[in-house]
Amino acid sequence: MLKTHIDKVKVFVTARFKSEGSVLRETVQAQGLGVQTRCEIVSSEPPEKIAKVIRNAEAGCYVIQTIRNPTAVLSEYSLNGAPFDPKTVKE
Repeated sequence: MLKTHIDKVKVFVTARFKSEGSVLRETVQAQGLGVQTRCEIVSSEPPEKIAKVIRNAEAGCYVIQTIRNPTAVLSEYSLNGAPFDPKTVKE
């Protein structure tokens, strides 16, 4: 653990998304357009020490790492207690 004194931190996160298509026609598509973070830090520590804290915080952040390094998603469904694959069901 880094022993670093930080007096104050403000973090601002902006995420942009879009969706298009139709739910009724099953053509809806959601997309992430980007995430922006801004961090305002107040500390008397040397900049090198604060930089190390920031690098470690980003490297250890599950959300940032999931966005930067696409992660496989496995989805499983059940319907009334039985395995269910919605892709195989037609209207």
